[in-house]
Amino acid sequence: MRRTCSSARPRTTIGTRITRRAAALGVALLVTTTSACDKLLSVENPGRVPVDALAEPALMPALHAAAIQSFQCAFAQWVATAGMLAGEYWSANGFVNNHIWEWRGVQEIRNEPGACAAGRGSTNMGFYAPMQQARYQLDDAHARISAFTDAQVANRARLLAELRAYAGYTYVILAESMCEMTVNNGPRMTKAEVLAMAESRFTEAITAAGTANDASVRNMAYVGRARTRLDAGNLPGAAADAALVTAGFVRNAEYSETIQQRENRLYNLSVRNDFVSVAPAYRGLTLANGNADPRVPVQNMNRVGPDNNTAIWQQRKFAAAAAGGTPLPIASYAEAQLILAEATTGQAQLDAINRVRALSNIPALVPPAGADMNAIVLEERRRQLFSEGHRYVDMLRKNLPFQTGVNRKGQTYSNLTCIPLPNVEIQNNPNFNGT
Repeated sequence: MRRTCSSARPRTTIGTRITRRAAALGVALLVTTTSACDKLLSVENPGRVPVDALAEPALMPALHAAAIQSFQCAFAQWVATAGMLAGEYWSANGFVNNHIWEWRGVQEIRNEPGACAAGRGSTNMGFYAPMQQARYQLDDAHARISAFTDAQVANRARLLAELRAYAGYTYVILAESMCEMTVNNGPRMTKAEVLAMAESRFTEAITAAGTANDASVRNMAYVGRARTRLDAGNLPGAAADAALVTAGFVRNAEYSETIQQRENRLYNLSVRNDFVSVAPAYRGLTLANGNADPRVPVQNMNRVGPDNNTAIWQQRKFAAAAAGGTPLPIASYAEAQLILAEATTGQAQLDAINRVRALSNIPALVPPAGADMNAIVLEERRRQLFSEGHRYVDMLRKNLPFQTGVNRKGQTYSNLTCIPLPNVEIQNNPNFNGT
């Protein structure tokens, strides 16, 4: 039987089934670019890295970089999918792996754990698998780097701080969006249990960032821990953390046009391909003075999408000249202030809202007597954090109504809100017994 050169990739599954091979693959992708085949039966696999090689201190920065990149891929999947689930976007194409997320098909979503896009023409959504993979790699890289000393690994404190901060975000996103969770092939976990794991990682990140004197990571972790505490109902703790975030801070997930797999997924879906369209609830939003709200920039393209049905309204928030390399904010001062607004009352609440409005040169809010400030905060979040994944979380957290009835394509919206564990997880986890 004739054998040919191949670059076979090691098989990975969700949760702990990623195992050491995922970490090895991450390093291989960064340190290996070619494979050799100079004989008929010679086969080189660039994805194969001996496990012992991961004990080499010189490889730790590469392991760190691979884990961060895994998160950035997962985050782009999360933002796009959450936008569809929340009704920020409509599916404007006919591909099953995309439009099921608009009408929230229960069984269909169970079969779509998600994956990083193979190219700019990918239509798939779903974030569970890539977010779990990123979570594992971030924790694994942290454990490996922790085994060395500062003398052995350059910038070790900063690497550890970043790994813990990014890991915190994987845990909090999964806790917020999944109906139930599991970690490393373990038993079912509640939202509260996963939020506790997120908080512990953010706390470690804050300490490590102090050691590394890295203000960006420290701010990122404070925003993440404030968000986690808000989810957990710890309003005083959330307010305390949010108040510590430096004005003007933003931590972005960075993307690039160098290769298609590194491009901004939301840009490709919404601007480059017309695969999604901004839903009516986010079109033409105005301020009290009648001016367009600059926080929700959308444009009517006066055409229909590939489904020959959906009018295309493009988001212009992440549509800069950098195209597919446009960054997506993970954590920001604006988010921190809106957490502070939700976690406080009275003048402190109003001041926090108006600090955020000032960032977009929007007139200060003067609420009428007796106004529902909780509703006002949620509306400020809906607009300021448009297309950043937060609206879906807010809808779950505040039990806000999801779309019901039948959409423009005749598809019936299901009663799905949070995301059930995918079938591949349930079938491969011995704690679940296939149910």
